[in-house]
Amino acid sequence: MWAEARHQKIRSLLQRHERLTTEHAMRELGVSRETVRRDFLEMEALGLLQRVHGGAIHLSDEPPLDKRNTIHVAAKKTIARAVAQHLRTPLTLFMDAGSTTTILARELAQLSGLTLITNSLSAAACFTESRPAPDSQVIILPGTLNTELFSTTGSSTILKIQDFHADIALLSPVAVNARQGAASFLHDEAVIARAMSEGADETWILADHSKIGIASRETFCTANRIARLFSNHAAQESDGYDALRSQVGQTILV
Repeated sequence: MWAEARHQKIRSLLQRHERLTTEHAMRELGVSRETVRRDFLEMEALGLLQRVHGGAIHLSDEPPLDKRNTIHVAAKKTIARAVAQHLRTPLTLFMDAGSTTTILARELAQLSGLTLITNSLSAAACFTESRPAPDSQVIILPGTLNTELFSTTGSSTILKIQDFHADIALLSPVAVNARQGAASFLHDEAVIARAMSEGADETWILADHSKIGIASRETFCTANRIARLFSNHAAQESDGYDALRSQVGQTILV
């Protein structure tokens, strides 16, 4: 079993049990104590768990943005390119804040005929790195600054979202599964994603394999309302992938 697959399995076990002993992890993964110890060290460095005597305990479903920016980068870049290739302009897009959508913004900055409405300051900044197409524009949603996500948030952000209508909402959840749909760990992130989803004709979900089959705290879009799910091929190895695929409109693996 590859390290990424082990890490996803460990996350699933921690979600179910909150605490995971080293021996339990060894049995479930079929690996040595040293491999489990190394996995726990790597996942703790990413903010995904906390090591304790004899094992590990569950932390937030999502590490801080600066940590997320270093996780599964190759998969996120591949997903972002695929999403950009499936867009047919002119379009009005909603996009939330996150590491995957920031990578996507760099792809979108090369396209013409886009109106991008986002609460992500990181995504908006991508349009200043190169000269955007003259017939594209970025609308930054107002709100309270969230310094951890480099985004705006709060009631004023929600109200402004409701002033717009978009063709597609491009959203990146913490977790997505057949029963719960797309979900976030933090309430502020979930309500923004929900407002964007409800204000768009279609919702496209961007989720690398580590998020497939995982549950989180608050749903913002049920699985049957996901028009397209973009992930990487490793998602097929995830628990719950087949059930999720049967619920969404279209699954695109890259």
